[in-house]
Amino acid sequence: MRWGTRIFPPRGASRHRVGLSNQELRPAATPPPPLAPGTSWPCVWTMNLQVTGLGLDKMKLDSLQSFLDQEEAEEAEEQQLLAPAAWRTYMERRAALREFLTAELSLQLLKRHHARMELLRKCSYYIEILPKHLALGDQNPLVLPSTMFQLIDPWKFQRMKKVGTAQTKIQLLLLGDLLEQLDRGRAELDALLESPDPRPFVAGWGLVEQRLADLSAVMDSFLALMVPGRLHIKHRLVSDVGATKIPHIRLMLSTKMPVVFDRKESVAHQDWVSLRWFVTIQPAAPEQFELRFKLLDPRTQQECTQCGIIPVAACTFDIHNLLPNRSYKFTVKRAESYTLVYEPWRDSLTLHTRPGPPEGRAPSRLGKPGLPLPTLSER
Repeated sequence: MRWGTRIFPPRGASRHRVGLSNQELRPAATPPPPLAPGTSWPCVWTMNLQVTGLGLDKMKLDSLQSFLDQEEAEEAEEQQLLAPAAWRTYMERRAALREFLTAELSLQLLKRHHARMELLRKCSYYIEILPKHLALGDQNPLVLPSTMFQLIDPWKFQRMKKVGTAQTKIQLLLLGDLLEQLDRGRAELDALLESPDPRPFVAGWGLVEQRLADLSAVMDSFLALMVPGRLHIKHRLVSDVGATKIPHIRLMLSTKMPVVFDRKESVAHQDWVSLRWFVTIQPAAPEQFELRFKLLDPRTQQECTQCGIIPVAACTFDIHNLLPNRSYKFTVKRAESYTLVYEPWRDSLTLHTRPGPPEGRAPSRLGKPGLPLPTLSER
């Protein structure tokens, strides 16, 4: 036993303090020298502090090691629960599921389908008239679309346009629903691969195979609906014309790519703007467009007249006689046609004209056609 000097606390003070125990008030190593007469020792507390940081670190390492050992033990236990043949089957089926996700339902493929779906929502949809049966080399002028339009009952054709509008909307809704099913199926199969439970791959593999077959069927339906189909005709659209034999016709839905502003080439000046637009797939025949413009936040009644609709037969147009330092909204779409059934989207662009000088310039004319655009390539 080590002896030291007993140290007394001041009168009225407690013998214990926060964080100290009686055992921590340990005596010194050697006895002190004797005191001179009339003197006393100062009131000093001695403590024996223990370094506990290293002990805590060691406890943490021990806990981590025990956790890792427990995980390894669980994996070994799972492997021991399956016979060697069952374990091989389990690994083969996991590889087959991973191969299906990589080849048939990859994230890149779903991303491309989402992009195509967004494009279809912006397309224009038309009715196309084709003969039901046409022999090779048949030169009958009655089977030409331009001629058959003259033979079709206009009232019945307007009814078919309403049918085409409804069919197009339903087709787009079905495509969106099928794409959501593919996204959910991909998420479910990803969670199945991440799960450590081997039972779905061994005892419940039949359900997994059925799910894979269902997703393959959903993908086939989605790809088939990506192409607009034919319209079902309940009644005859063409009446008999004398003794001339009118061939049976079929109505198909066709799509045209959306009209989009060229945001790099469309610029605003002080009192006029130069607008350009394009179609990703250039049509064989020239198209007519409808250009709209409107002043945003008009301040007077006269400024409310700063709007209009301009028919354009090209892919560029300049609008003059605008107000300086103001914002204008422009929209462009294809002009209305006899065969158009559905056009849910039109591109819009907002430009701000530049500030003008204090005195300003005389306004120039409105609607000066711009230079023709070169042929646009698909991009």
